[in-house]
Amino acid sequence: MAILGECQGNDVFTIGAIIFLNCLKFHEIISKLDRYRMLYLNVLKQSTIVHLCFAISYFTSGLILSLVQAVLFFSLKPFNKVLYRKINYYLSYSFYCQLVFMSEWWSGTKLSIYIKKDEYDRYYGKEHGYLIMNHSYEVDWLMGWHFCDGIKVLGNCKAYAKKSIQYLPPIGWIWKFSEFVFLERSFDKDKEIIKKQISEICDYPDPVWLLMTPEGTRFTKKKHEASLSFAKEKNLPLLKHHLTPRTRGFTTSLQYFRGKIPAIYNIQLAFEKDSKVPPTLTSMLYGKPVHAHLYIERIPVETVPEDEAEATKWLHDLFVVKDKMQDSFMNTGDFFQESGVERVAPFQRPKRIYSLLNTLGWAVITLTPMLYYLLGLLFSGKLLYFSIGGAILAAFYILLQKSIGMSKISQGSSYGAEKK
Repeated sequence: MAILGECQGNDVFTIGAIIFLNCLKFHEIISKLDRYRMLYLNVLKQSTIVHLCFAISYFTSGLILSLVQAVLFFSLKPFNKVLYRKINYYLSYSFYCQLVFMSEWWSGTKLSIYIKKDEYDRYYGKEHGYLIMNHSYEVDWLMGWHFCDGIKVLGNCKAYAKKSIQYLPPIGWIWKFSEFVFLERSFDKDKEIIKKQISEICDYPDPVWLLMTPEGTRFTKKKHEASLSFAKEKNLPLLKHHLTPRTRGFTTSLQYFRGKIPAIYNIQLAFEKDSKVPPTLTSMLYGKPVHAHLYIERIPVETVPEDEAEATKWLHDLFVVKDKMQDSFMNTGDFFQESGVERVAPFQRPKRIYSLLNTLGWAVITLTPMLYYLLGLLFSGKLLYFSIGGAILAAFYILLQKSIGMSKISQGSSYGAEKK
């Protein structure tokens, strides 16, 4: 009996060892499969063919959506503005969230949000907002869209933009039909445009977020030097990480939205200075994640002075604080350590599946017929048809590169590079 017990014990030990070794082998197989999966995804995300498919779907869907907007703009809006604007919310959202998909799902970009939690639950996405944001990065606007998708106002995001953009399809057309504030950068003309468009935007039935970048243009070394020269000449605060804000657009807007928009949202965006992945559209298109840090402070409009001179000083003082926060982040990786601003704990929102479903839906709708006809042209055996197919593909690829180029700091306008 003792011998039998010993044999049974040895059998149990042997079986256990075999199971353990098999588990190790299974774990190794799973690890290898996971590595192969990641390698495959990396190859997929860097594929020119995949990027071209994204471009075809994005631009084709944009043209379809803008044409629907145009029909509704002329046929529905004159008779029922409320219904037009509610429908247009979803049309705009369907276009914008394709880029949110690229940020959130495709590249896996992380967004750390610094907001007082009680204010976030009470106000965000539930009221009209006037946004003041730094303009330092190629994707600052996309990080704003990323956040706005989370609070369900993405389709009603609007901004001040150059008048020339409204003629660029499809995004300029979509912005035009979404009642953006298009400026000519001539104050005498722009003040009337601001008055009219602010009145229209404040009349929206659902929450609208209107973005202003008082710096007027994206931060560059050359523009910063010109800005410092201007600030010294006018005895204004010298900013290290921002351009001196242009105040007339803000003070003009303030007099028209006061009493209609309850809050100004002060937004400060930063990325790690030493990050291996630059915060650009190209990085995201290639599936490389970046980590954005977004601080937002809600400021009741009634706390902003009504007098124009005092409101101007208020904006300059706000940018001094913003500059301290940016400097603190660049030095320490923390907005609060050296800025003196009250610390706010960061949090991250879970992904919303709608941008993924919307992008996949448009891919099926647009790519199925487009690829069918393009492949028919390319493999028709006729040089003319092949040339037409190749030209169409080249056009989409050029559109993609041009769109990315528009966001690059190196391709920014010269506005602000000269003395003001």
